[in-house]
Amino acid sequence: MSKQVGLSVNATTKLVGSTIKALEEHFENNDTVNFTNFGTFEVKKKLERISVNPTNGKRYLIPPKLVLSFKSSSALKEMFNAE
Repeated sequence: MSKQVGLSVNATTKLVGSTIKALEEHFENNDTVNFTNFGTFEVKKKLERISVNPTNGKRYLIPPKLVLSFKSSSALKEMFNAE
């Protein structure tokens, strides 16, 4: 990656690290992050639900949680479908 952007390995490592840190801050604030021609990352809340253990038949409650979802852009989908 450092060769592609024309930076040193250390500079590229710092760039990628700071980008990931910025993304983490947005996700912590439940912000949506959109990359043009790539896709959208979004934090979604999964509601609590009841599940059944198939081996013993016991039911248990799965608590609500936040999950990170990704939806690819139409340009990215077209790129993969063109090949």
